[in-house]
Amino acid sequence: MTNELRGRYVLFDVDGTLIDAVSNQRRVWGTWAQRYGLDADEVYQVALRTRPMETFAQVAANRDPRECLDALHELEDEDVRSGVYAAFDGASELLHGLPPGSWALVTSNYEHRVRGRFLRTGLPVPGVIVDAAAVTEGKPSPVPYLRAAEQLGAEPGDCLVIEDAPSGVLSGLGAGMTVWGVNASVAAEGVHRHFASLREAVPHILAFATEPHGHAAA
Repeated sequence: MTNELRGRYVLFDVDGTLIDAVSNQRRVWGTWAQRYGLDADEVYQVALRTRPMETFAQVAANRDPRECLDALHELEDEDVRSGVYAAFDGASELLHGLPPGSWALVTSNYEHRVRGRFLRTGLPVPGVIVDAAAVTEGKPSPVPYLRAAEQLGAEPGDCLVIEDAPSGVLSGLGAGMTVWGVNASVAAEGVHRHFASLREAVPHILAFATEPHGHAAA
């Protein structure tokens, strides 16, 4: 299909947006904290707000950050193999309903883990995945979303970002894109539209993606 027939582009965050990984992330960080004799709840609260290397600097400043990261990666890879994952209600219908080539994943995680989780939950994998290794600046920098648009051949103004976290919202807004928030009881600051659940957003996202080029409403 041509760009004109396909409509706009949709860029998705993964964890917390399409995949419910909160319990997995808490368990991984809890196990990591135990290894270093740290309080699991305190570590997790820091990890929610920062990237791993920044987390280590705050909670384990006396430890080798590369060693800390290797331990975290080992735990996360094991969780992908053995953890229990669930896609949010509506995720499968939504992703299967989008025109091929019209969407991408933009994640602060790593591509092999995303692929593993999608395989476990039966979600389709797009041709474009921008992960933590693909950019030098992660969210809230606009770089990840701009990179995804570039790989799709899309203009930022023609892209819709679907996010659950404030840092991702800032990333999408900084990239000059339309940003909708999902899976949160309160709207993140700056979002153009807010939905309490992904399921509520599904028909609106599909409508955005299939509107003729130049007629999709924010």
